[in-house]
Amino acid sequence: MPPPSAAPPKARTPRPAAPARKGPPRQPPAPAGRRTTSTQTGRGTSTGTGSRKKAPAKSAGLGRASGIMAIGTIASRATGFLRTVAISAAIGVGVVSNAYTTANTTPNVLYDLLLGGILTSAVVPVLVRASKEDPDGGDGFASSLVTLTVLGLGAAVVLGMILAPEIIGIYMHGNDPAKKALATDLLRWFMPQVLFYGVGAVLGAILNTRQSFAAPMFAPVLNNLVVIATCVAFFLVPGDRPPTVDGITGAQTFVLAGGTTLGVIIMTVALLPTVRAVGFRYRPRLDLRHPGLRSAYQLAGWTLLYVLVSQLGFAVITNLTNDKHSEVTTIYQNAYQLFQLPYAIIGVSVVTALLPRMSNHAAAGKTALVREDLSTATRMTVTAIVPSALFLLALGRPIAVTIFNHGAVDVAGAVRIGDSLSAFAIALVPFALFQVQLRAFYAYRDSRTPALVNIGVVATNIVAALVLSHLAAPEHRAVVLPLGFALAYMSGLVATTVLLRRKLGGIDGNRVARVTTRVSVTAGIGAVLASVIADVVRDVLGHGWLGSGIAVVIGLVVGGLAFVVISVRSGLYEMTALMRMVGGKLGAGRRGPARQSEASPGSSGKGGAGKGGTSSGARPAASRSSGPPRVPADQDRAREPRERREPREPREQREQREQRGRDAGGRDPGGRGPGGSRSGGGRGRGSGADNSGRGGRGSGERGSRGSSGGRGGPPDPRRRPR
Repeated sequence: MPPPSAAPPKARTPRPAAPARKGPPRQPPAPAGRRTTSTQTGRGTSTGTGSRKKAPAKSAGLGRASGIMAIGTIASRATGFLRTVAISAAIGVGVVSNAYTTANTTPNVLYDLLLGGILTSAVVPVLVRASKEDPDGGDGFASSLVTLTVLGLGAAVVLGMILAPEIIGIYMHGNDPAKKALATDLLRWFMPQVLFYGVGAVLGAILNTRQSFAAPMFAPVLNNLVVIATCVAFFLVPGDRPPTVDGITGAQTFVLAGGTTLGVIIMTVALLPTVRAVGFRYRPRLDLRHPGLRSAYQLAGWTLLYVLVSQLGFAVITNLTNDKHSEVTTIYQNAYQLFQLPYAIIGVSVVTALLPRMSNHAAAGKTALVREDLSTATRMTVTAIVPSALFLLALGRPIAVTIFNHGAVDVAGAVRIGDSLSAFAIALVPFALFQVQLRAFYAYRDSRTPALVNIGVVATNIVAALVLSHLAAPEHRAVVLPLGFALAYMSGLVATTVLLRRKLGGIDGNRVARVTTRVSVTAGIGAVLASVIADVVRDVLGHGWLGSGIAVVIGLVVGGLAFVVISVRSGLYEMTALMRMVGGKLGAGRRGPARQSEASPGSSGKGGAGKGGTSSGARPAASRSSGPPRVPADQDRAREPRERREPREPREQREQREQRGRDAGGRDPGGRGPGGSRSGGGRGRGSGADNSGRGGRGSGERGSRGSSGGRGGPPDPRRRPR
């Protein structure tokens, strides 16, 4: 006789009159496509599948990675604000500030493109493929990629330092010679940043493919802290306050330019310990015949076209803002940095974590799953970005005064930044959605289409900027130029939408449009309320940085709460899912992945239901849902008469449905619960123990037929779907 601990529970015995036999009891036959494993737990023998044991770890890893990235992005942007405030307080928003901004923005534009995912997105799919196909796990290809980046960008740095006067002449055509000379000196100091930005982007791509997301997101914090310390040191150097073009000293130039470049170097070097920790060992090599490197050549070629076209647009805009009659370069750039904050916190973190999964689905030919990934990213981005845009539009001035009215920047200068910020807010939604849609092309290793679309975007921006600048007064260019920027990205979004509908067979446009409309209405109510409250508070407390800061806080709290409450009460599921996602990811970033139970639910009288369902007082905890049920639903249906059996669901359709359930936080819109059991045609509430097929609204627990209908409330977010 086998020991009592090895005997299966009575609830799992399909035929009680089985003849006696020696040895451990026979396991019930596993359904087709399942791999049966036995685990002696002391309470029974559990039957599981390999896929179910792997899925929770992957889900927990993705949630933890996204949480760490969100925290890192918030820390980076917060210190970035302090950096911008410190620079403005040190050198103001005048001629010296414009020269500094123009020289430093040349490598910064490349950095924004890399951080936004252009080069990383193009390289990640190639690295993923090499890690799967190469015998060394892709280390050789990654080393070749690093070597190629160092050689190529190193040559570009040397060439840029030699041609610095010509480069500045492109951005400052017709400006004062003294201002151009200062900008040229600063650019020679800043050009090495391009090399370290590029190497850092490649190292970040290597870390992303190895599921390490924290270091690339936290490294910019070091850069910002170094620049803040540089600005403090700049105050200690003797010289004019604020500095002038003719009065700035060599020591001031050395501290300002050298400290800015030192921050970029430290940011890149900080990635090296993490790169070694994930197992990558760089070996100087350049295998030009590697298939992945040849593919990277093609991707890099189109990426280079993307960068060059963007630089052309940047040159035109910079010339318009650097005109001797306007001098609004710093105002325009400071507003642009604030404008990018919502997308940087929400969009970059979510999309960066989603791209490897989307690339895997694209490589496997699972178009439906790619479409689901894109729909999820789009709807979550809309839910976060639309209210952000409306609140920036309503509170642009007090936000800018709160941040920039310090040191050499007076209230009038900060108000000009706020007006430019409000104009940029109109471009936030098309800009963010355009960046999200580009990731679908990169998932298919298609960098050609984004480059060609970007040509149209830049051309539209240039034409609109020239026309609007001609119509508006020079001092108003910081307001009209963002309107041309918005028009350009609206045209780009239309183009990518049409192309993706053809490529993917649709982009779930109806659902996205419904969510966008509902979010716009509810967020508009909150933004109007916030604007009214902020105006009243500023009239009472004053229009300086302190009164504006208090007005912004009160307005955001009241208006934001109004938006959230109206959204939740009106049944906007994306809002609830976004709140759960943000809370879950931030929590996952702090506490790490949830611990999984080794025993299957129902393996004891305490943990499981009597006959494949849930106990009356059980809640859908992650530890219960991580294991397989005592009687799998597929085994239950295998015992039905043949004439009552329902057709088996196709594999791709099942994966698509399960993907929707995972993206919705466990809520399965496809008629099955997270556990995968099929509900009946009725709309009653299945208790989990009811095997009649009436469970149209299940509790979310995996059980027998009728136990989970998929229309019930969202389960515990820690639940691990199949």
